[in-house]
Amino acid sequence: MRIVAAPDKFKGTASAQDIAAAIRTAGEGAGHTVDVVPMADGGEGTLAALGGPNRTSTVTGPLGELTSAEWRLDAGTAAFEMAQASGLVLAGGKEHNDPMAATTTGVGEILVAALDAGANRIIVGLGGSATTDGGLGAVEAVGEAAGRLAEIELLVACDVRTQFTDAAAVFGPQKGASPVQVEELTDRLVALVGAYNDRFGVDVSTLERAGAAGGLAGGLAALGARLVDGFGLVAEIAGLDAALDGADLVVTGEGLLDEESFNGKVVGGVTELAKAKGIPVLAIAGHVLDEALAAAGDDFEAISLTTQFGQDEAMSNPTTCIHEAVTAYLAPR
Repeated sequence: MRIVAAPDKFKGTASAQDIAAAIRTAGEGAGHTVDVVPMADGGEGTLAALGGPNRTSTVTGPLGELTSAEWRLDAGTAAFEMAQASGLVLAGGKEHNDPMAATTTGVGEILVAALDAGANRIIVGLGGSATTDGGLGAVEAVGEAAGRLAEIELLVACDVRTQFTDAAAVFGPQKGASPVQVEELTDRLVALVGAYNDRFGVDVSTLERAGAAGGLAGGLAALGARLVDGFGLVAEIAGLDAALDGADLVVTGEGLLDEESFNGKVVGGVTELAKAKGIPVLAIAGHVLDEALAAAGDDFEAISLTTQFGQDEAMSNPTTCIHEAVTAYLAPR
């Protein structure tokens, strides 16, 4: 049997690469061929899925401090995750974030560094942001380089479809914003719609996905970026569709499998591609909600590591649990 391992990360516990390796070891141990295609949906883990970092820049962090941001440049294509420069983790989580002051300045600084390094295509993965500045920090940091940026291909990978002016209401509380601050941030985003339209001739209020990363997607769109489905972009670059040809089983997974897993996320995207080719899917997750099984439909099975091994073991040794779970699943019945 030929198996394709195409998991997402288990956030906070294991990378997609580590999970795919555990699936591979289990599959090969059972006598099967396993192709590994670690995946991401445009958020955290995207840089690793695109080959990993080979550059580092010192940029402005979300609260104004200097931070070291990793990115990649290969054959003229640069790639980075905005969380490397403006992530909530860098701000100390929602408890220590200042949602009114958090800035995407560092994102703009990486864009300029990539241009200076000769990039003719730049991919920005969105997710895990501390910011709701509508991308203004990034736009201002790009400054006079906006003309150079307009001459290359700028792709912004998103896994949400939130509108620009809804970004504060949808994501603000996750970043520590109070109800009053959500209103103030929304007013700032509304004002930015007019400012971007006047300056760049782009109406970000009409763009699907423009609210991603607190409106950073909209700010980059004003600079000429194309907002694209994160999973689709990573899958295309990784060659997932071709890897699935002739496969007998696809094994995917993520930390929590729920209904949202089938709304722009890796598990849903992998499942859709696999089903189109008539390939059954096995999903491994830290925890599986019943609603996920209903959303998945036929030819889909799921294993909950928490159910099989207990929460403590699933959290502390996820790759060991995954190896054991896949080994047991592939055992002759």
